[in-house]
Amino acid sequence: MAPPLLTLTDMALRFGATPLFNGVDLAIGEEDRISLVGRNGAGKSTLMKIIRGTVEPDSGKRFVQPGCHVTYLEQDPDLSAYKTAHDFVASGLVSNAEHENFQVDIMLGEIGLDGAKGTSTLSGGEKRRAAIARALVAETDILLLDEPTNHLDIATIEWLEDKLRAWRGALVLISHDRAFLNNLTNTTLWLDRGIVRRLDKGFSHFEKWSETILEQEAAERAKLDKLIEKETDWSHKGITARRKRNMGRMRKLWELREKRAEQIAVQGSARLATISEKTSGKKVIEAHKIHAAYGDTVILKDFSIKILRGDRVGIIGPNGAGKTTLLKLLTGEQQPDQGRVKLGTNLEATFLDQNRSLIKDTDTVWETLSDGSDHIMVRGNPRHIISYIKDFLFDASQAHSPVGSLSGGEKNRLLLAKTLAQPTNLLVLDEPTNDLDMDTLDLLQDVLSDYDGTLLLVSHDRDFLDRLVTSTIAMEGNGDVREYPGGYSDYARQRKNRIDAPNKKKEPKEQKKKEEREKQQSKPKQLSYKHKYALENLPGEIEELNKRIEALENKLAEPDLYSQDPDLFNKCTEDLEKYASQLAEKEDEWLELEMLKEELS
Repeated sequence: MAPPLLTLTDMALRFGATPLFNGVDLAIGEEDRISLVGRNGAGKSTLMKIIRGTVEPDSGKRFVQPGCHVTYLEQDPDLSAYKTAHDFVASGLVSNAEHENFQVDIMLGEIGLDGAKGTSTLSGGEKRRAAIARALVAETDILLLDEPTNHLDIATIEWLEDKLRAWRGALVLISHDRAFLNNLTNTTLWLDRGIVRRLDKGFSHFEKWSETILEQEAAERAKLDKLIEKETDWSHKGITARRKRNMGRMRKLWELREKRAEQIAVQGSARLATISEKTSGKKVIEAHKIHAAYGDTVILKDFSIKILRGDRVGIIGPNGAGKTTLLKLLTGEQQPDQGRVKLGTNLEATFLDQNRSLIKDTDTVWETLSDGSDHIMVRGNPRHIISYIKDFLFDASQAHSPVGSLSGGEKNRLLLAKTLAQPTNLLVLDEPTNDLDMDTLDLLQDVLSDYDGTLLLVSHDRDFLDRLVTSTIAMEGNGDVREYPGGYSDYARQRKNRIDAPNKKKEPKEQKKKEEREKQQSKPKQLSYKHKYALENLPGEIEELNKRIEALENKLAEPDLYSQDPDLFNKCTEDLEKYASQLAEKEDEWLELEMLKEELS
């Protein structure tokens, strides 16, 4: 086994009186593809800079094999010392030999960037692409990438994935893009409260692994001082609960996608006209053969869509394709050059403001959300301030903290709390996942999964789209805009099938018959006794859990519960989370058995 390329031994670092790391041991091998994960502010970027050698620890040793070259892509690269994009990318060459400049030209061509363009005129996305090109031409032994997918469109992210799959050196990645980490990593480093834990599996195994560790710690803490429990437990309790996949929600999403597929498949207007007449406000947006262009550049042509109440529609496409323009057209903010857009009745649209203009640093968390009372109206329903901020991963002790003392991730969560409490039946989000940490992404997905209105979402986050949307509008270039049922993965599969269909040969009938026989033979003939027993008893268990949940929700809705008995309030909150988790598991089990029963009948 080859020795590691780089090691950190007993490394420690403090910021003032606060320890950031302590006793960190780390080894990077030549075949490692590492995801470095941790809460926002845990010190991931700082640790990466220590690996690079640009930050000195207070103690410990850093060893790099002789001749090993380390390249670091930081979040906000400084291009000011270089005149053109070509000059900046060429500075990444290890030898910087003149005859190797052809590699720079090739890389700039692949990433779609004009090398002659001045660095001072580059947009944020262009700077990011230039920095990625610079890192890749280095052909380094260890490549450190800090949030490389920020401000990249899906096509560029997938291009980068292909390049990194073929990379011959070691990789260390910090990213909030789950699909990116799932597709590339074979090792996970978890930076948690100054400790680095290692899992010799990729990021797709992280959630189950981290939950197990936190559960073990919680059991151990229960035997220790309650003050320690209060200090350390709250910061992970909400995260752990949210990371457990709520398959009940996914089941509902699948049902919504099936309905949306049926709506998209309908040709003509007869059935759609019937749908629109059922209930006032059922039809949210109707676009008919709309066309838009900027000069000679066609954004979209002859695009039609009907969006009904409760639909969650994702919009994808390359940077500059016109996603924001399409969003403005669908919401009536901009008029099409041709065609028409009709909005439904009684619409209350809310746009998520990523510029944080709704919150002030001088206000407290409580003042930001409250109008002076102990409660906040959340889309028409009263919620106690303390209960509501806990939904957004805040501790009760932070209620009276000034906004200016919050971290960037906490400010984003507070912004979500304020925005999503507003009465709305049409929520419009334009790239909401940019610059959000993974915990806040979990939270946003959680809240949107429960949202009962209509959602329009522009995003480049494939995993986020897969977990949320019922259909995807793809801007495929040259004015070609199409709607596909499902999330991003569904879009990619359907688009491939559409492209491949004309050239695909039909399978021989005998082969099809053989496969069908094998499929039938592999099926069980009837439900087992255990399955029958579960089917008979699950409805009663589900009903009982629903009663318990309703009783707890009624108790938590009492206005003075928290102030009079905070321990009871916390106990009710914990029980509610426990019963909700049990309910989701029971519902999933019942659904699977019903599907099996139908399949065998």
